[in-house]
Amino acid sequence: MENEKKKGLNTNSNVYTIVYSVILVIIVAFLLAFVSKALEEKQGQNVALDKKKQILYALNIRDLDDALAEQKYKEVVKSDDVIGEPAVEGNENHGFKLNSSDYKQGKLAVYNCEVDGKKKYVIPVYGMGLWGAISGYIALDEDKQTVFGAYFNHEGETAGLGAEIKDNADWQKLFIGKKLFKEGQDDIALSVVKKVDDSTTQVDAVTGATLTSDGVSLMLKECLGKYKEFLKSDGGATL
Repeated sequence: MENEKKKGLNTNSNVYTIVYSVILVIIVAFLLAFVSKALEEKQGQNVALDKKKQILYALNIRDLDDALAEQKYKEVVKSDDVIGEPAVEGNENHGFKLNSSDYKQGKLAVYNCEVDGKKKYVIPVYGMGLWGAISGYIALDEDKQTVFGAYFNHEGETAGLGAEIKDNADWQKLFIGKKLFKEGQDDIALSVVKKVDDSTTQVDAVTGATLTSDGVSLMLKECLGKYKEFLKSDGGATL
């Protein structure tokens, strides 16, 4: 009987193609998972640093490099409380961990700060612009009625239009000194409008970005409205 020739691997077969593809997908998936896990901590640090910078922007502290921003945040933010919950020691261990999802569940963060020896409060706000979510921080004087500073962020807004709420520091400065409430009224009056009738509570809308400006105005009314009891109270952040 003649010896049968050993058959080699048929690289042109469908089975080979399928097996090769499956192995390749598994290897790529493993590598992606490994890289993602390896970068997870660094990504988390970057997100936290960006959040700290936004809070500092609302306090009119800008143009700091990463190291100085970390240092300044620890210096000016005394605590990050959640209204109605016991205070937690530190300045990024409690309210700092909250996001828009927590806000929707009724958890309200407030940052107790001190700038140039004067007490300030920073409140996060969340809303919707024309093309995506918008958010920001409103810093208040110790009276909880007067805006000390403001910063807004966005996702997917048009450059030069809706994006101005983030990129235009001069527009954000228009909020400084504005009042949250009209004299003798309990509803949030701070707003963004096309025509300013009350310079104490209103800010000019961004030119050409009416819907985004309306989104900011609605965001301020709804978010700050949830803090009304805190804003009308005396004393600390926890109620």
